[in-house]
Amino acid sequence: MNLESPKVVLDKSAEETFNFLSDIKNFEKLMPENISKFEVLDTDKFLFALKGMPEIVLKKKEATPNSKIVLGAAGGKLDFVLIADVSEIEANKSEVTLNFSGEFNAMMAMMIKGPISKFLETLAKNIPASV
Repeated sequence: MNLESPKVVLDKSAEETFNFLSDIKNFEKLMPENISKFEVLDTDKFLFALKGMPEIVLKKKEATPNSKIVLGAAGGKLDFVLIADVSEIEANKSEVTLNFSGEFNAMMAMMIKGPISKFLETLAKNIPASV
């Protein structure tokens, strides 16, 4: 299953945007209002939970300076990645798209598609106000 957030344009350089998203502590600022828990576990790993959902641990798996950050599930029953693609539009303008990718059976995919799409949309929408 592959899902993509709407593109968001920022009045920040690709480097500033990348640096913000590289610091996992900043993901707390991007979370939806229904977050019930956020905890930094390590320099590259954090745990979060939304009300009524199980806790999820994400770990930074890969970072390509100023263009891409890959966060992956660190344990748990679901195997997926969340990729932030950053591209420079001009000197002080960049855009970000969040991509979610995971292997799920048809029933699971049907259950989580809506909530994950909404979650991606919220994360993306909160980036411009937070960077």
